[in-house]
Amino acid sequence: MQEEIKNRVTESKLITFDLEDFYPEGIRIELDISQFLFEGMLLKEKDFRASVNKHNWEQYKDSYVALTNTNDALVPAWAFMLLTTHLTPMTKRVSIGNLEQLEISNFNKIIEDLDISNYQDKLIIIKGCSNRPIPENTYLQLIQKLQPIVKSLMYGEACSSVPLYKRKSIK
Repeated sequence: MQEEIKNRVTESKLITFDLEDFYPEGIRIELDISQFLFEGMLLKEKDFRASVNKHNWEQYKDSYVALTNTNDALVPAWAFMLLTTHLTPMTKRVSIGNLEQLEISNFNKIIEDLDISNYQDKLIIIKGCSNRPIPENTYLQLIQKLQPIVKSLMYGEACSSVPLYKRKSIK
């Protein structure tokens, strides 16, 4: 008689936390402010406002927009703010920077709003591999949020994880 093979991973009390499950759906767009500037370098307020007003803002509907300045032109803060007033009714999020900085902004908000009450005194493994771009800093933010309440934190996969933190028992 053969002994039944047990899957200890599925029987474990480990909870896998996959940041990819929280990945915000939507198109990411980089919008370069230089297209609204005179010769891509100079902000003439009247011309800038006219250019912004005639721009098709509908194309950004339900997307995430990163406002960039590829020409490194000197642009006052209010210019980015003006663009944001046009983008806000259309988009899911606007931030200044490149697409990587946009993802960081997206995930900062996700971690900040995350309800972690279900993870109290649990054994958590933070899944390491993902098919989508998860900013590295997001993992650090997640650890800082979870560590005060969990029993242990690990990283990787259940079959080959790296221990990160284990609460010391108080005697």
